[in-house]
Amino acid sequence: MWLYLAALVGLYYLLRWYRERQVVGHLQDKYVFITGCDSGFGNLLAKQLDLRGLRVLAACLTEKGAEQLRGQTSDRLATVILDVTKTESIAAATQWVKECVGDRGLWGLVNNAGISMPMAPNEWLTKQDFMKILDVNLLGVIEVTLSLLPLVRKARGRVVNVSSILGRVSMYGGGYSISKYGVEAFSDSLRRDLCHFAVKVAIIEPGYFRTVLASSEMVCRSFQESWDRASPEVKEIYGEKFMAARMKSFGLLDKICEKDLSLVTNCMEHALIACHPRTRYSCGWDAKLIYLPMSYMPTSLVDAIIRWNSSKPIKAL
Repeated sequence: MWLYLAALVGLYYLLRWYRERQVVGHLQDKYVFITGCDSGFGNLLAKQLDLRGLRVLAACLTEKGAEQLRGQTSDRLATVILDVTKTESIAAATQWVKECVGDRGLWGLVNNAGISMPMAPNEWLTKQDFMKILDVNLLGVIEVTLSLLPLVRKARGRVVNVSSILGRVSMYGGGYSISKYGVEAFSDSLRRDLCHFAVKVAIIEPGYFRTVLASSEMVCRSFQESWDRASPEVKEIYGEKFMAARMKSFGLLDKICEKDLSLVTNCMEHALIACHPRTRYSCGWDAKLIYLPMSYMPTSLVDAIIRWNSSKPIKAL
């Protein structure tokens, strides 16, 4: 019996491997629009798809980022300046994409732009701290998607939304996990809406990677700023030792974060060009071996694990 079971499991993975190796044709005729291409995943993906021969439309926040990207890629790649928090910027970029793709439509939309700071215990923060992240990571994703959806539907293309493993397990306070939980929900509902039109929606869930979002320097600076703005009551409850312990752990981020960003961009590429893309891609060893299993554990167990691994406020009970 065990032999038959092993054979069935082996056959399943063999068929899955075969299906996932199939690639759509005429890549050189397909347009892909990517947000957040100044650095990190978006920047690398733009270069990667350009080498593949796709027609990349790269959205950058700054002219400097756009100029640097154009200097490192072929003449096929085109750039546009986009601030996903501003409706007029999204409208201008949408019109530009329409002019670029013409009657072909937009094969791929990759919502990659995002920010992660501030990230601190919730009562250290203000409503504006939460809104700052939600405007980019969630509302920006929604507005960009809704603006470009007619073009994606015309091409029967793909929408690829970058979430995070923190969209499955909320480890820290602040708007980041909230925004990524929202991206997960939006992507699920969008996928079910668009299945009637042969449009596929994929979610990318990276673990910890060494990007600007997860650099020790940026996280520590943001955490210090949140502490400095906290009320005297909050500082008394948490204490300097809590602050110092958290800063010490954040200082290790550069050492523990995965350096190979292609582990993420390869998943993005597969979601765009595979005939049978996955619904979700978990990227990185920590995502697969730690956070993904945690997301299926009982909530009480996850709470206990996080509490055991966290520094405690000085007046904790």
